[in-house]
Amino acid sequence: MKLDLLRDRLVRWCNQNSGSHNYGGLETMRALLAADFSKLPGAAVEHLPLADTPARLLRVRVRPDAPVQLLFSGHYDTVYGPDDPFQRCEQLSPERLRGPGVIDMKGGLVVMLAALEEFERLGHNNRIGYEILLNPDEEIGSHGAHPFFVEAAARYQLGLVFEPARPGGELVHSRKGTGNFTVTCHGRAAHAAGGAKHGRNAIAALAEFLVAAHRLPAELDGVLLNIGAIRGGGPATNVVPDFAEAKLDVRITHLTDRTAVFAKFDDYAAPIRAREGFRLEVAGGFSRPPMERSATADAVFAAWQQCAGELKLPPLQWIHAGGASDANNLATAGLPCLDGLGPMGDRLHSPEEWIHLPSLFERAQIAARFLKKVDAGDFTVPTAGRNAER
Repeated sequence: MKLDLLRDRLVRWCNQNSGSHNYGGLETMRALLAADFSKLPGAAVEHLPLADTPARLLRVRVRPDAPVQLLFSGHYDTVYGPDDPFQRCEQLSPERLRGPGVIDMKGGLVVMLAALEEFERLGHNNRIGYEILLNPDEEIGSHGAHPFFVEAAARYQLGLVFEPARPGGELVHSRKGTGNFTVTCHGRAAHAAGGAKHGRNAIAALAEFLVAAHRLPAELDGVLLNIGAIRGGGPATNVVPDFAEAKLDVRITHLTDRTAVFAKFDDYAAPIRAREGFRLEVAGGFSRPPMERSATADAVFAAWQQCAGELKLPPLQWIHAGGASDANNLATAGLPCLDGLGPMGDRLHSPEEWIHLPSLFERAQIAARFLKKVDAGDFTVPTAGRNAER
């Protein structure tokens, strides 16, 4: 496991565009990954079609009959389409590389593969079998891959998700769930000279709802809300607008928060709905439930910390994250997960995305050492906790 080889692999992968809707690029990227992951001893590689998209999921299985079964999760799509000017990697210093997907999350895939290669190279007792799921649609919600996560969650004891570590190197013990909503208000068109006598201004009514909704995070602890887009009215300003619409992004910490959010939306809408001539509707829901902290993940993190200490690496911490990942889907399906196992970096989803290159090697070392502990029987992945968490 040499850092320069890991860097070269990362550059090769990141210089291949794999934007979520660039199906040709995703096909090429999946072929690159399949060629590299298929070199794991005994690897069985499958290319699985997803519903409603030409993209395919890459699944690799090794020792499916071993007594300990682990799921390795990652995605190979990025937010950069083929027309985005950000297409190539650039070495900024011996320790820093900038490029599309270097941290989110092709760097995590490099860490994953390097850890498995090292584990297989060192030899093992055949106690660990694993499945690798690499999906092409995480950045757009993992809707096509979701059934595969649900199906896989039932077969494994632990999910290891190689999304990037936080900028300070922290792992992730829980994530907010994400929801998208469309708020539509219908009023009544009229000449502006008639004012409220004849018209019902849909923009003004929607604005009233949005001002109230903007206060939601202050009213519900652990809930975030962003008003992301608004449209309404037409080119003529002397017409009372009869239509307005807004898009909302809502994030929750606990599954039970969903009921409270819907109740608040009803409260905000009630005064508007009570007025003659207005109709206000809220559509949408939570596509990714929250990933809540689990006792199994606590135990695994303690072992991960021990591995870092034995390697003389800085102490590991873990935190709650506002963004969602496929760990949300796996955890909701009943599989305890340790997330944020990828490398360190920052500015993901921007043309300044960068990675701290030494962390590729360091994080792969930690993961490989953890696998050796499990294989040797020095650490037992909890199983009772999984059923309790389902």
